[in-house]
Amino acid sequence: MKISSVWKAVISGAAAGIASAATAVQDGRLTAAEDVTIVLAVLGAYGITWRVPNRAPSEGA
Repeated sequence: MKISSVWKAVISGAAAGIASAATAVQDGRLTAAEDVTIVLAVLGAYGITWRVPNRAPSEGA
């Protein structure tokens, strides 16, 4: 299965954002600091995932 680097970054960003948001709303409210944390988690995941290249397919696979 071939996944482009764009979709790889989008999926990882969404996963990071959802995980951060789920943790942030445990107390029933969302503060400005938690908003910033969610945004930074998404942007960090986008950037790191975008930067790391996909592995080349191996022989016979």
